[in-house]
Amino acid sequence: LHKDEIISRDASSIFRFAPFVVFAVTIIVGASIPLFASFLNNTLTGDMLIVIYALAIGTFFLALAGMDTGSALGGFGSSREMTLSALAEGGLVFSLLIASLLCGSTNLFAISRSTMFGQGQHILSVLLAFGGFFIVLLAETARFPFDNPATHLELTMIHESMILEYSGKRLALMEWASANKLFIFFALGANLFFPLGIAYSAYPPVVLMGLATFTLKILIFCLVIALIESSLAKFRFFRLPDLLLISFILNVVALGLIY
Repeated sequence: LHKDEIISRDASSIFRFAPFVVFAVTIIVGASIPLFASFLNNTLTGDMLIVIYALAIGTFFLALAGMDTGSALGGFGSSREMTLSALAEGGLVFSLLIASLLCGSTNLFAISRSTMFGQGQHILSVLLAFGGFFIVLLAETARFPFDNPATHLELTMIHESMILEYSGKRLALMEWASANKLFIFFALGANLFFPLGIAYSAYPPVVLMGLATFTLKILIFCLVIALIESSLAKFRFFRLPDLLLISFILNVVALGLIY
């Protein structure tokens, strides 16, 4: 944030404003989902589809920024990003649709208040939907085996190639937004599919217990991601659609088990 930045003479206003849009999207979405408490009911932006397509807006501007300066690396990174996003969108919608159908609402706060794991007949559907969601999480947050967030090799990078032209404050906002997006997906996975321990009232001990439980679930997600990145290599790009198809199939099977 304290470093100077250099902007290409070929960059347009899209390149200059995209980091602020991408970062603002993650802040708005972060305020629209349940974290450690579900007694606050956000009916304005807490709907499942609003959150999904708000995140898609951030991805859209990220891809535009990658192409804006005319860099070859940015262009193929944006192309790959939009390909994966288009394939992952179906899996993300269906996985959250399973949770929505089980609780009878598309509001994320209402879903987090449900007791899906208390309904024994739906446990398998919830687990299958979570499996599909977790695959999409890896794709949308640029983790292994979809992307290597620490690389600058042109054959492997997707997310990094789109922000390669950024520096200084705008690069900081892009990296910060990427971290926010990872946290948002962790929170969605933890609170929609495993709503155990979430605070249902504003009673201080209950809120503290919800915060502690939420922190524990986030740490478990981090450990699982670390295990995956330590044991898997990045897949070839043309193998990634097959993995996203598995996510879609898991959700379809989960949907069939409900009915």
